[in-house]
Amino acid sequence: MRVPVSDGTKGETPSGGVHPTAVVHPTAVVDPGVELGAGTRIWHGVHVSTGARIGQDCMLGQNVFVGEDVSIGHGVRIQNNVSVYAGVTLGDRVFLGPGCVFTNVLRPRAFRDQRADFLGTVVEDGVTVGAHATVLCGNRLGAYSMLGAGAVVTHDVEPYRLVVGVPARPVGWVCRCGEPVGRSGVDTCGACEKEAFP
Repeated sequence: MRVPVSDGTKGETPSGGVHPTAVVHPTAVVDPGVELGAGTRIWHGVHVSTGARIGQDCMLGQNVFVGEDVSIGHGVRIQNNVSVYAGVTLGDRVFLGPGCVFTNVLRPRAFRDQRADFLGTVVEDGVTVGAHATVLCGNRLGAYSMLGAGAVVTHDVEPYRLVVGVPARPVGWVCRCGEPVGRSGVDTCGACEKEAFP
């Protein structure tokens, strides 16, 4: 499933492979049947699996793994040592911090083939996942929500919610710009002076 572009400024990457302006480091492995959008950069030791679709102006840092048929939107930043497994869908302008983790099976066993048991995870537009956070499969991270470093997410996260801890719990709200904001009748962000929850 392709997450729609929310701001109307960019369309789908045309089917048919790697855009000529995409940059792929010589140490990266990009399997056949991958789509890479214009301006996307793939760095050292990255592996992008067959059927993955990566939008425009994305950056995948060192040692990132992208599983089969994963869909990644436009303007996404994936920091070093992150695995985006099959079943994960990333919207536009998502930030994944170093070493964060997505699972795709709830009760894994090394001796069972559980590919039929994969559960999807949807990361909506503008979400930030902090360094070394873990997101259990089958959950949805709402638009512009923010997961603190090391958080362990076991349930859906509301849009614009700030969650921290193990297990992750809501501790506040964040603006689209990422600064903490209140919900007590004042919906203008003091940092960017824009409407916090459009």
